[in-house]
Amino acid sequence: MTERVVVITGGNRGLGRELARQCAADGDTVLLGSRDRAGGERVAAEITAELNTGAPAGRVLPVRLDVTDRAGLAELAGRVDDEFGRLHVLVNNAAIHYDTWQASTNADLTVVREALETNLVGAWQTTLALLPLLRRAGRAARIVMVSSEGGSLASMGGGLPAYHVSKAALNALTLTMAGDLRREGILVNAVCPGWTATDMGGPGGRPVSDGAASIRYAMDLPDGGPTGTFTRDGRPVPW
Repeated sequence: MTERVVVITGGNRGLGRELARQCAADGDTVLLGSRDRAGGERVAAEITAELNTGAPAGRVLPVRLDVTDRAGLAELAGRVDDEFGRLHVLVNNAAIHYDTWQASTNADLTVVREALETNLVGAWQTTLALLPLLRRAGRAARIVMVSSEGGSLASMGGGLPAYHVSKAALNALTLTMAGDLRREGILVNAVCPGWTATDMGGPGGRPVSDGAASIRYAMDLPDGGPTGTFTRDGRPVPW
């Protein structure tokens, strides 16, 4: 698919940045969401400069997007409505707190609440704010939750309590929302990009381009494709 309007949260670095670059290179209009307006503008300019050296491409437009700011999300929805009238793809990529320093038995619950507020509630309220615009795209609409195998109950162990629990909750939201939107043909899927060499993932992971490509799988599903899935590189991950 080409000529889509795509919103990516947490788009100013790591997976979000690479995903924006890949989508724009394929002709999408990408709204690159960032809490830091200046940082988002800088990254959008960098991607635009990269793309201008190659084949004709789409656009990358920086937007201030804080998934914990309900008023800001309403403003963003208004801008998308005014400029485009609809939204084809929402990628809930923003996440915080890969809390390797604590266990469930000594967790700082302030950190846990912050993780839930961004990783779960933030994705939820971002989706609700933009859902009327996604509905206008009809069966072409896609909602992608960037999750992690760290949220899989089948393989979860100790450690990373804020991250594990918030990602497991995001997976539950994926299944619930997929069920609620199934009749409308809006596909809602979770993706694990794998251990990726980003600021959160740290060094030694797979290339960021591969992680972004894993997310693209759920973005590029055909109309009537699977919904309520959890995949990495297009292959199922156990819930």
